[in-house]
Amino acid sequence: MTHLPQLRIPATYMRGGTSKGVFFRLQDLPGAAQSPGPARDALLMRVIGSPDPYGKHTDGMGGATSSTSKCVIIAAASVPDHDVDYLYGQVAIDTAFVDWSGNCGNLSTAVGPFAISNGFIDPARIPHNGTCTVRIWQANIGKTILAHVPVVDGQVQETGDFELDGVTFPAAEIQLEFLDPSDDGDGEGGSMFPTGNLVDTLDVPGVGSFQVTMITAGIPTIFLNAADLGYTGTELQPAINEDKAALARFEAIRAHGAVRMGLIETIEQAATRQHTPKVAFVAPAQDYVSSSGKQIAAGDIDLHARALSMGKLHHAMMGTAAVAIGTAAAIPGTLVNRAAGGGEREAVTFGHPSGTLRVGAQAAFVDGQWTVTKAIMSRSARVLMEGAVRVPADTV
Repeated sequence: MTHLPQLRIPATYMRGGTSKGVFFRLQDLPGAAQSPGPARDALLMRVIGSPDPYGKHTDGMGGATSSTSKCVIIAAASVPDHDVDYLYGQVAIDTAFVDWSGNCGNLSTAVGPFAISNGFIDPARIPHNGTCTVRIWQANIGKTILAHVPVVDGQVQETGDFELDGVTFPAAEIQLEFLDPSDDGDGEGGSMFPTGNLVDTLDVPGVGSFQVTMITAGIPTIFLNAADLGYTGTELQPAINEDKAALARFEAIRAHGAVRMGLIETIEQAATRQHTPKVAFVAPAQDYVSSSGKQIAAGDIDLHARALSMGKLHHAMMGTAAVAIGTAAAIPGTLVNRAAGGGEREAVTFGHPSGTLRVGAQAAFVDGQWTVTKAIMSRSARVLMEGAVRVPADTV
């Protein structure tokens, strides 16, 4: 039997925030994968090593977690006054599926540095020393992100002393601004609060009835009170991820919430939309010990937040969910705002399994509804490896 040689595709393996993924320039992909469709999905799954019934990604670039099973495609901007298009694919681990329904806030951090280093930015705009602002069009959700990237000697500065809980080593700080991060369209599922309410009661057959805040800001998210689920809000990954019954309960809540938010029409469709919405639970500030063993005092945070991604509790916090947390915290009456102590606020520091994160949001009540103009947070990014990724030629 004759076997075809492998394809060699230029790629960069990058960490962005607490995630990492394989970055491609659109023009470097095989022709069949330069357009959305089965060929593109098949390529990205093979790059990551999915579907993998062993759940290890041994034969691919993935890390067999929701934070490390990601691909990004960068192209020249299709929208005026932007620098690049950023398209994100969340690759399922054990099923043949790529979810294009949302953004990755963590990998958003790496888009600016990638764009600068790969010729997408006019050299005249890149300072010899200073900050280069990259205007990113997030193509999955149709939103603008500004990445403020430090530059030294005309090159992206990657090393530094900025520490990000959930990332082992310090790096250079990159500030992100998510502009108009809420869904401001019309109709069902088309506003920051899809039901029109800050708090709803969500009935989940066989599981229970819960108070929830359902918000679309950064990413569609369903917030619950930790106490209503029998949790303190200080849980680390093993407490949730090693409890199959708990994971099934969260998935049922997520599916029913997705229907209420207008994201899907039937419960069954939730299986084909794994990336969104997210499910998170919140609790008032209290002392706890992070996954690294660090002691964190209640006085150092405003609230606790834990979120699930692709069916598992995240080891830190998804960047897009952090936007949702910051936005909901800024709006009096939401469950997130109540957990933070209530009142008006433009920034919160929340505790997550790996430590703490500060996120700001500017919200206002205009014409009878809440709007948010931007959310801001700092992350870091670093190139881990660059060159080419290889896949069997019969992949596409």
